[in-house]
Amino acid sequence: MTKKEQVNFVINTLYKLYPETPIPLDHKDPYTLLIAVLMSAQSTDVRVNKITPLLFEKADNPYDMVKLTVEEIRDIIKPVGLSPMKSKGIHGLSEILIEKHNGEVPQSFEALEELPAVGHKTASVVMSQAFGVPAFPVDTHIHRLMYRWNLSSGKNVVQTEKDAKRLFPKELWNDLHLQIIWYGREYSPARGWDLEKDIITKTIGRKSVINEYYRNKKS
Repeated sequence: MTKKEQVNFVINTLYKLYPETPIPLDHKDPYTLLIAVLMSAQSTDVRVNKITPLLFEKADNPYDMVKLTVEEIRDIIKPVGLSPMKSKGIHGLSEILIEKHNGEVPQSFEALEELPAVGHKTASVVMSQAFGVPAFPVDTHIHRLMYRWNLSSGKNVVQTEKDAKRLFPKELWNDLHLQIIWYGREYSPARGWDLEKDIITKTIGRKSVINEYYRNKKS
């Protein structure tokens, strides 16, 4: 297969498996999505979805959030991990949204990345999932799969994002990044991986990855 054929195989397989692409983090507007994405760093979406309702019950907008202290926020979100940093970020960005953006989440990468605790990946998720702007946020699943599929060198997430944007059509980015996440969880996880069920890696995967899989299976 040529690189173009491999890319088309990935796109077609993912669209067959996931004609609809639900957003993994529960939210109701750009602000609650922003907070949920911030909380998901080094945590699972399942855990975040259990904790956000408790936080949003008290504050689901920046005006109510700044009425809580950083300590109160931290106590609620403790189960998701990194709570000292995340609680400061949530409180701090809520203040900035009120002061600079009339309480609204800004619709630009630059403005989002200026907010406390908001990096490029978080900004990309918000831009694509809240505002429909083409973006390709790279999480651990996408980073792993782009390497397994021999579509990226796997050096770092910055390189993986560049490769994804170069290979995949821009109009598909917002669907594809979600489809790859769902596929990674279901068919190509980091642990407990069964290559026989992973049709994409089995068909176009990096030879060294496939060989290592079979070596490990034998041992």
